[in-house]
Amino acid sequence: MGSAGVDKPETRLFINGKFTESSDGKTFQIKSPATREVVADVFEASESDTDSAVAAAKAAFPAWSALSPGDRGVYLKKLAALLHEASDELSRLEALSMGRPVSTYFDAHAAASTFEHYAEAGYDAQGASSLNTPGFVNMTFKQPYGVVAAIIPWNVPLVFFANKVAPALAAGNTVVLKSSEKAPLTSAKVATLVERVGFPAGVLNIISGHGQTSGAILSSHMDVRALSFTGSCRTGRLIQAAAAKSNLKHVVLELGGKSPAIVFEDCDLDAAVQETQHSIQFNSGQVCMANSRIYVQDTIADKFVEAFKEKFAQVAAGDPLDAKTTHGPQADEVQYNTVQRYIEAGKASSTLAMGGTKEVSGLSGASEQGYFVPPTVFLHSPEEAVVMKEEIFGPVVNINTFKTEDEVIAKANDSEFGLYASVYTKNIDRALRFAKALEAGTVAVNCTSPMTARDMPFGGYKSSGVGREGFGHSLNNFLETKTVLIKIKS
Repeated sequence: MGSAGVDKPETRLFINGKFTESSDGKTFQIKSPATREVVADVFEASESDTDSAVAAAKAAFPAWSALSPGDRGVYLKKLAALLHEASDELSRLEALSMGRPVSTYFDAHAAASTFEHYAEAGYDAQGASSLNTPGFVNMTFKQPYGVVAAIIPWNVPLVFFANKVAPALAAGNTVVLKSSEKAPLTSAKVATLVERVGFPAGVLNIISGHGQTSGAILSSHMDVRALSFTGSCRTGRLIQAAAAKSNLKHVVLELGGKSPAIVFEDCDLDAAVQETQHSIQFNSGQVCMANSRIYVQDTIADKFVEAFKEKFAQVAAGDPLDAKTTHGPQADEVQYNTVQRYIEAGKASSTLAMGGTKEVSGLSGASEQGYFVPPTVFLHSPEEAVVMKEEIFGPVVNINTFKTEDEVIAKANDSEFGLYASVYTKNIDRALRFAKALEAGTVAVNCTSPMTARDMPFGGYKSSGVGREGFGHSLNNFLETKTVLIKIKS
């Protein structure tokens, strides 16, 4: 596969407006998950580097927060324009680092759109006033926290980069962003765009590294006043514990899922099949809200399963840089091995109906060495089976049957996760009963993930997260509320 068409990628840290190698010279390798070739050696932020990034953000905060939202927005608009221009290069970097097919890449334009929105949204940060206390005129201020940390995942990194950084900057905070060690190249590329825009030094610092060093330091740092994280439940718990033990920094967590899709006999069967298989196959199943549990009414189960398998098999696996490829590898060897362990556990507990092998059809050349997992279907999985309870993060789905509404609601809710759920039915009363009963931050009716609405709050129930993100919601995640009491002499 190689790196044709991509200049040597930026791999340095971006701190206080300048690119720098790590203070101790440490690097980590990024290998293409499609070929196992080394793509880049990326500089890893040390404890000293992370502290320097926070210090730079702290120093930049007074001047940045003093700007008007319109003046801050100028920088965000310029960055958005450069993101649009760089879409092709960013897609190639993602294909090289974590195997995302360029044919499915929309992330740069989505990220640019987010920066465009928040370039205009800063003026929405307004307080309230009250005359309800006799002798007083009272009000609230909405003010930025100061230094905000953003820690993003590897599956759609640029989308999360924008979702966290744009509202934090628009609100007047300064930011330290840590990219994932599995997919740092697009964040480093965006740092070059930040430099081109001419953001004031220290306003946005972008570092790469591992969670146990830079991520842990940001979570416990006394000068970081708020932190937004998207990733695994295990890491989210560690971040929340570190925040509690340090300065009780405000934490927003968007974590994992084991999302159920419920399909009734009165559904549009073709749409249900098409959309549920896309949900679990997109990005090779590496999506937090993928519908990895599908419950189908027993009267249509055989018909649904056969149609689902036929659609699920229609993937083109191969070189992510090939525009015809629709199914890439798992992000790296660790993720591949994790998915394989779950598949073996599924074989022991359930009926394997499709996939479940280490061979993927259609691969050729260097891609035969890649970390590809074929679309895999299990049937008749016991509800307590590990493949029904834990997030696999691969193209692996469990399809079970049900008879009654009460039965399937109980099964769908019997999970520590609660990020997303969907129901397919033409009965409006049933749809609304399920919308109310399902324990999930988002419930979709006659559609499923990755469908979201940008101006609706997104987040999870239970272990799937704390807080909500989205247009109209994220700005508030990065603003303190202050009450001001003004006594008036009569």
